[in-house]
Amino acid sequence: MKQLRSFIKKEFFHIFRDPRTMIILFGIPIAQLLIFGTVIKNEIKDVHIAIFDQSKDETTLEITNKILSSGYFLLDENLENTKDIETIFKKGKVRQVIVFESKFGEKLIKEGKAGVQLIADASDPNVARLVNSYTTGIINDYIKKMYPNLKLPMQIEPEIRMFFNEEMQSAYLFVPGVMALILMLISAMMTSISITREKEMGTMEILLVSPLRPAQIIVGKVIPYLLLSIANAFVIVLIGHFIFKVPIMGSFILLMFETILFILMALCLGILISTVAKNQMVAMFISMIGLMLPTIILSGFIYPIENMPTALQILSHVMPARYFVTIIRAIMLKGVGILFVWKETLTLIGMTLFFIALSVKKFKIRLE
Repeated sequence: MKQLRSFIKKEFFHIFRDPRTMIILFGIPIAQLLIFGTVIKNEIKDVHIAIFDQSKDETTLEITNKILSSGYFLLDENLENTKDIETIFKKGKVRQVIVFESKFGEKLIKEGKAGVQLIADASDPNVARLVNSYTTGIINDYIKKMYPNLKLPMQIEPEIRMFFNEEMQSAYLFVPGVMALILMLISAMMTSISITREKEMGTMEILLVSPLRPAQIIVGKVIPYLLLSIANAFVIVLIGHFIFKVPIMGSFILLMFETILFILMALCLGILISTVAKNQMVAMFISMIGLMLPTIILSGFIYPIENMPTALQILSHVMPARYFVTIIRAIMLKGVGILFVWKETLTLIGMTLFFIALSVKKFKIRLE
């Protein structure tokens, strides 16, 4: 036990002496969180639009002013005919063209309905759907307020309410996902590099002849990064909560328990990578490429898993980040307890035990 404590202490001293390691552990996660939280958004803002107003009456002018004063849109051009629509879309700046039919206001009062066409640049379908949805909402809101007794053409008017994120803040989506991405990369990458560094520097021979057992060597490698990753996770949660206003509706203790479990799983995965990597470059390449892209694409972090092809949905079941993202969002945003995330928790525990067993086995083979 004394030898294990000395080994762990040596690992801490080695980590704290290397400024590059400290930057990777604490600098990169904070920078990534701030970049993802402030740059990546799924709301629209200052979208350039063009308007073709064939009526130019008081009603269309008021609707136009309401759309432009919403803060979501900027008027790029007033069109004179429909032939300019394709040309203006090809320039790539305008995302939507609003076309009011002639005698819009007169038809709205006399007939109870008037036509407005929303034409969006669907080269980015997500933005196109959002832009049309925002514009439709603004127009309908104006008509309801100005003409409360007017019967709109729609027979069914759904009332929409957003649970757990009523203001549709993108930080609620990205902070849990970025947390999973950072912890997976940092934990797995640092531990995978740690053993390959020993092999490259020639100090692996010292470990080979030491009285430490394979399990003790793995524990000694894991514990320093486990503690530092927990501190890292704590910082990420604080930044998400106080800077990006992401709530923590559930138990903070449960949140940290699930985070520690995920970190431990990632550390064991990093040890497994280090047993098959020949040098630090290979270990870093496997950690970055083999874990970063699947974590982003197949975890539900950005893209809904339900919308993926069946093959990718099946493949996503072996991605640990998928279960962690589900757990974190459920605890932070919905305030649920362990009874609602026990399946995902058991899956992470199973993966952790599997990686531990496989790492010890492969590491033991290398020692022999």
